[in-house]
Amino acid sequence: MRRLCAVIAAGWLSGAALGALAAPLPAGTPGARQEAERLDRLPPLRPERIGHIDHSGRTEKGRASYYARHFARRKMADGHRMNPNGDSAASKTLPLGTVAKVTNLDNGRSATVKIEDRGPNVGGRVVDLAPKVAAQLDLKEHGVVPVEVKPITLPQPDGTVKLGAGAAEASPQEVTNAVEATKQMTGAADTETAEK
Repeated sequence: MRRLCAVIAAGWLSGAALGALAAPLPAGTPGARQEAERLDRLPPLRPERIGHIDHSGRTEKGRASYYARHFARRKMADGHRMNPNGDSAASKTLPLGTVAKVTNLDNGRSATVKIEDRGPNVGGRVVDLAPKVAAQLDLKEHGVVPVEVKPITLPQPDGTVKLGAGAAEASPQEVTNAVEATKQMTGAADTETAEK
């Protein structure tokens, strides 16, 4: 009986240790930048399932579109009103409050966005952009373009902020700004600060 208890305890402890290793690293902890670099090396995801929120921080690949004029001033999923001249974006899988870098794969142009809404509800599309951001990416001419979405910061269910794949290429100031933006949008814990 004692041996059985020892085996069970050892299994529980090793499972707890593995769980701790797999837990997301808050933005200010040692190793957070290395985790972002590891995420950046992984192949992009092609999110399709609406309702599945991905807190991993991995790059997403798909197509982007932009909000039509009639969406201006409409309430978004986070409760704010859509500002056509803002940096808002909609994602069906990234947590609300995520700050991400979106790159138009046809021309290489990039812009930083805040995920404040849900959508797009069209297969193959990973992000809807505010008209201002669409213009920055030269998306308005074509309407829909292939993009890569790299989360810089993501709010986690425990209230912390995690660095995503986009933090690997971002400057320390961009990371600091993204962490602060995510905290402001979500009320995340103020105990985490961006790694310098």
